[in-house]
Amino acid sequence: MADRGRARSRRGGRAARSESSRARRPASARRRTGAGTTETTRARLRRGLAAKRASGAAKVLGMSTTRRAAVVAIVVCALAFTVAVPLRTYLSQRSEVRDQEAQLAQLQQEVAQLRDRKAQLSDPAQIEAEARRRLRYVKPGETPWMVQLPEDQPGSATAAQPGQQPAPQAPWYENLWAQVSGG
Repeated sequence: MADRGRARSRRGGRAARSESSRARRPASARRRTGAGTTETTRARLRRGLAAKRASGAAKVLGMSTTRRAAVVAIVVCALAFTVAVPLRTYLSQRSEVRDQEAQLAQLQQEVAQLRDRKAQLSDPAQIEAEARRRLRYVKPGETPWMVQLPEDQPGSATAAQPGQQPAPQAPWYENLWAQVSGG
């Protein structure tokens, strides 16, 4: 028996096995040639082995198809939740960056306007015009004139015209009581 094992290993292992399997195979299982070839045993065995391998994976894991599908669903959900939080953070930060860029553009525009105003105020003639307009400064020897129109006076809007009664200042119920009591 030991001699047989050595003889096989010397021959090359696989080649020896294939030769011995051909010798053991019945004639009906051998490949047939011709147009009307039926499915051979070898093809059936190959399909059977593929099915055994597929079912073997399930046996190794010890789970049925339903359980495997549930595990896959749980893994997909876990991945979705893992990606959801960073994605939400990314999108919110992107909108914040957009808002900050808009604010930056607005501030840059305001800075440009202030620089223009500073350049205008560096001119002594412009400073003098601003002082005359805002602070009502006059040069020595000039006579200042202040023209006030009736609509410019602060008390003109509330003043009553001569034929009208002034608006009552008391609450309505006191005015009503005064009219009823005659006082």
